This record gives sequence, C-alpha cells and structure tokens, in this order.
Amino acid sequence: MNYQEEYKSKLISIDKVLEMVESDTDIVVSLAAAEPMGFMERLHEVRDRVQDVNVLTCLNVGDYKFMSDPSMKGHFTNTAWFYTASLRKEHPMGTISYVPNHTHKAAMDRLTWKKPHIFIGSSAPMDKHGFLNLSLSATYEREFIEKADIVILEVNKNYPTTFGDTYIPLRDVDFIYETDRPVPQSPYPPISDKDKIIGQYIADMVEDGSTIQLGIGGIPNAVGLALKDKKELGVHTELINEVMIDLYEQGVITNNKKTINKGKFVTTMVIGTQRLYDFVDHNPVVEVKRGSYINDPKIIAQNYKMTSINTTLEIDLTGQCASESIGHIQFSGTGGQSDTARGAQESEGGKSIIALYSTFFNKKTQQEESKIVPFLARGAAVSLQRNDVDYVVTEYGVAPMRGRTVKERVNNLIAVAHPDFRAELRKEAEKYMLW
Repeated sequence: MNYQEEYKSKLISIDKVLEMVESDTDIVVSLAAAEPMGFMERLHEVRDRVQDVNVLTCLNVGDYKFMSDPSMKGHFTNTAWFYTASLRKEHPMGTISYVPNHTHKAAMDRLTWKKPHIFIGSSAPMDKHGFLNLSLSATYEREFIEKADIVILEVNKNYPTTFGDTYIPLRDVDFIYETDRPVPQSPYPPISDKDKIIGQYIADMVEDGSTIQLGIGGIPNAVGLALKDKKELGVHTELINEVMIDLYEQGVITNNKKTINKGKFVTTMVIGTQRLYDFVDHNPVVEVKRGSYINDPKIIAQNYKMTSINTTLEIDLTGQCASESIGHIQFSGTGGQSDTARGAQESEGGKSIIALYSTFFNKKTQQEESKIVPFLARGAAVSLQRNDVDYVVTEYGVAPMRGRTVKERVNNLIAVAHPDFRAELRKEAEKYMLW
C-alpha cells in the first residue's frame, strides 16, 4: 500500500472519533494554536452517554461547551496545565482542574501516573514521504503519541509545516480526520508606557551575543523593541513570538553565537499572527522541539549568556514569586518560568529576570495596590522560590537579588516599589523583622 492509500484507509469522520469516547476515557490534546478544535467543539455532543471523561489541555484557545456549560459537570473535566481566560471563568463550575507542573517534566510526570486512552492533535498535510507534521507545538505531544492507546490527528491544510520534533510517520497514527478551519491567532498585544520603561531596563541588561528567552505580552514585546541596537543575539525559548521576527529581519537575532543549536531558533511552540505562521512554514532556521529538551535547565544552561525574561503577578520582600495565582485562585500556570530561570543562572554569563508593574488596580477596593508585598496573599502558589530569583525589574528600576541577604533583598525591592508604598513596606519589614 502506498502512502496515499494508507492515509485514506485511516481517514474517518469526527462522528467516528466521538464514538470512541466512552465513560472514564482519558484524552490528551495538543496545546494552544495546535488544539484540535474540530473535535473540541463537538465533544459535548456525547454528554448523555458518558461520565468522568477527562480532557488534558494546555493554553486553551477555544471556549468549548463541554467545559463552559454547567450541565457538563460530572460528564467532563478539563484538566489543564495552564489556565487561560476561559478556564478562569469556568473554574468555579467544577468542570476545570489544574495540574501543577514544570514544562520540561509535564508529560513524563503525568505518564508516571497514567497514560492516555486517546491523543488528538493538529497536523499540517502529509508530505510525499508519508510524514504528518505537528506544526505549532511539540511541547509534550510526542511523549503522549508514543504512549497513547489511540493516536488521532486533525489534518488541516492551513497549518504550517515546521522542522524539529514535529514529524510523525503515518504508521504511528491510528486515525485521521480533516478540517480547513482557520489557524487560531494571537494578535500583537499593545505596549504601554510602563512596558517601554521596563523593556528598556531589561534591554540594557542583555549583552551582545546573548541567547534570550521571551514570553508573550506587553512587557516581552517591549523588551524586543528595545533590543534593536543589540548584536548577534540567539533564541532558545519556550514560545517564539512575532517580535523575534522583527529582530531577525533587523539583523539583531542571528543565532550564530549560540553554543548549541547554532544558527537556529529553537522553541517548543508557536502562536501568533499569520505573519508568524508564514515565517515558520518550511523555514529551516526554526525548529520546534520537545519541551523536555528545550525547557530542561541542564540544556538551557549550555547556552552562553542565556538571558531568561519572565513576569510575575506578585512578589514578597524576600523574593518569592507568585506568578500563576492570585491568592488561592488559579490564574495561569508555572509553565517554563522555573525551568528557564534556573537554567539561565547556571549558564556562563547568564541572567534570569523577573518583570512586573509596581502596582495593580484592585477592583474590589477600587484602589491602586502594590505588587511588591511583605507577604504573598493567603493561598498564593509560589511559582519561583526566592532561592532562584536573580533580578527583579519594575518601571522604577532593577533590584539585584542573587546572593543577597534578606535585608539586602528587602532594601532592593523597596527601592523599585512604587514611591507611594515604600514607607509602608519599610514599616512592615521592620515590624516583622525581615533582615
């Protein structure tokens, strides 16, 4: 049988996929822009005949009925490695549950407990050699494809083909269904004046020849814009974003000074605009690789002058970072923050940077409040322990933390807090003897 005939023999409808979902089925799906939306949009249709179906996701892009309708409770649970806005909204209904994790260990930690019955991911069209392509994410997908009882791919002609750990031989796929839906996009976020100030502080810390890791959002994009005068930067990142294309086209990013994966952008996932998808399509300068490789601190540490740039929601005066929850309420996830922070500090000449605004507007109190606090809010998850915090940056400056005593940390963080809160923070530090 040739590849085309084998492909046709595995081609089924979404109706047939839904028939495979039974009570107690454990399903893993690809993350973010690689989410198999054709399946997810229809999963609720089997509610009346199933109980306790678990769907493991990360960075959901869709708001699906199986998790957003209160009547789905008991029938489905969306188990998530990273919350997005839709999951935050739906968590109180009892249809969502969070899985604590580090990106580089997420798949294998899960597999020590159970393997999935079904894996469903997205794929670019099959090539002439009989390979399908995971396209926009290899973060954890390969590990589950290798262990799942049934592997299903949603093939979509609109998805780009990427190099790296994304190629899957047709023989390793049990079933295929096709869609032509648009690829989910994440528009370039606006950049505020605070973002620009923070971005410049961070850019001043990035040395020529460094390898960088950036996330997505106003601050990371502001950092990217502020890096325009740097030379010979490289990229080793969990997530490639559009600002990196700008830096590449300007000649700032060359990837030529990297010690590993020289000449390449390496990432675990891609999400952004059509411009970004066009850039990564069949582009040999970009490799989408497993998160167990990209986010392994031992691998990250091999990069010369590795500079990791992450954000946090709240930080206490000793340096503990609550980056994924607001008090006890899950907001996002740990993701790769701990992975990249630790890896960067082990790198020769490396730096780990945590950025945040000095204040936030509390809708309950209708007041501005400090994000630098004496103690984290009750129930807050510590995403990055104080031992692993290197530099903290706000719009008021840079607070060095590595190797500092608690007293020195307190002084440095108060110096970059909003001026309106510095006296109170000093008073609280003295009251609780933070020295």
